[in-house]
Amino acid sequence: MKHITLNVNGKDYILDVQDNWTLLQVLRESLHLTGTKYGCGTADCGACKVLIDGEPKNSCVLPAWRMEGRRITTIEGISRGRELHPVQQAFIDAGAIQCGYCTPGMVISAVALLDKNLSPTADDVADALDNNLCRCTGYKKILEAVLLAARRMREERT
Repeated sequence: MKHITLNVNGKDYILDVQDNWTLLQVLRESLHLTGTKYGCGTADCGACKVLIDGEPKNSCVLPAWRMEGRRITTIEGISRGRELHPVQQAFIDAGAIQCGYCTPGMVISAVALLDKNLSPTADDVADALDNNLCRCTGYKKILEAVLLAARRMREERT
């Protein structure tokens, strides 16, 4: 058992965790942040994606104790108070959500991309979402949603 402090969505949590607990387990079971999904447990599907110091990472393979001192952002932490993040709103507006299981990971990956590049090409978006699997769509509406969010975020800045 390790005694750690995790910074999740801007708040510090003091926890006792087993050496073999993943960040995903701690987020869902200890902190009750269930927006981050368990999909494969092998970092292949992206359903468990979170931001670690601004970089999208698969939380299902990250030892929780190794995340001490890192800034962790989950899908619950990207909204602006009660207002959805522009990527979340664009997913709704573009009809990019079907079953919704992959959506948190897709949104997290898109947010990471747009934090670095507000003028991505469709290829840039496809590359950013490469490690996120969706079994419901052909990704067309998801790509459209990310490009829509980018446009709106550029307009918001001007």
